[in-house]
Amino acid sequence: MTDDFPSYRGLGKEFAEHHVINHSTKEYVRGDVHTTTIEGYFSLLKRGIIGVYHHVSKHHLHRYLSEFDFRYKRRTFDDTDRSIMALMSIEGKRLRYRDSSVTVN
Repeated sequence: MTDDFPSYRGLGKEFAEHHVINHSTKEYVRGDVHTTTIEGYFSLLKRGIIGVYHHVSKHHLHRYLSEFDFRYKRRTFDDTDRSIMALMSIEGKRLRYRDSSVTVN
């Protein structure tokens, strides 16, 4: 499901089903077809990158996306519950900025 952005034309050739929501004619939903969920996710992601991080390197992109996946999936929870869930999920994990196999000159 996409909106009517011209770059998405032709996706139907690559996917069995491709539905287009025509925002330019004020269409935002047609039955089960909509782009609201992904637009909400991208809104949260863009605000976080532009407003907090300012820059995201390709090397660490997967880490930023994991953080925003966590935030989006728990967007209806309050800060306390979200913090507790984050702390519970770090047990046994260690995040290192540099891989130990990389030598620094």
